[in-house]
Amino acid sequence: MTNILIIEDEDRIASFVEKGLRAAGYATVRAATAGEGFEYALNTSVDLTVLDLGLPDEDGLRLLSRLRARKFTAPVIILTARDAPADTVAGLESGADDYMAKPFSIDELLARIRLRLRGGSAEEPTTLSAGQLVLDLHSRKVSVNGVEHELSSREFALAETFMRHPGRVLSREQLLEMVWGYSFDPGSNLVDVYVRYLRAKVGPDAIRTVRGVGYRLEV
Repeated sequence: MTNILIIEDEDRIASFVEKGLRAAGYATVRAATAGEGFEYALNTSVDLTVLDLGLPDEDGLRLLSRLRARKFTAPVIILTARDAPADTVAGLESGADDYMAKPFSIDELLARIRLRLRGGSAEEPTTLSAGQLVLDLHSRKVSVNGVEHELSSREFALAETFMRHPGRVLSREQLLEMVWGYSFDPGSNLVDVYVRYLRAKVGPDAIRTVRGVGYRLEV
């Protein structure tokens, strides 16, 4: 079974990633510090590593450089809140195979993991399309009938989740977990608030409310 090492000090995010990976059939091991991650990476069978940069004992880029110096060759996907272009360049130059900014969707992470595990032999799409909507995964903008709209980080993650599941009803519980990584809180209206924000940009009829269940992106 494919074994993935998660080096992440924030328990909520690590648990979210681990749950998604295990649901997809991967085995996982978690490390909360650079020291633990270094030992796991070099002394256990690791097929791929998901690496945070803001670790408590050492910067993730330095950890990555040390691993590559020790001939650690498994793919590494950086998953971090640092989203400036210079940070992406620094991560790739330090030996990362891919770089993802938080917030993120578990579907995109899984897609990138599958790509890296098969050696990067196929290109992932740079856009997602559904009806008149086109989501640019690089610029993080959505186009509606050719008109571009800026999205906040959470709006983008929510839009991506809908567009990776067009026509499928997604419950509030699923959306809260997939986009925010939270366990469902029946008293929370977070999903409804951001669906309202997103509708203001993609059109009120693009996302249909399925009463008593959740939401569906109309195709």
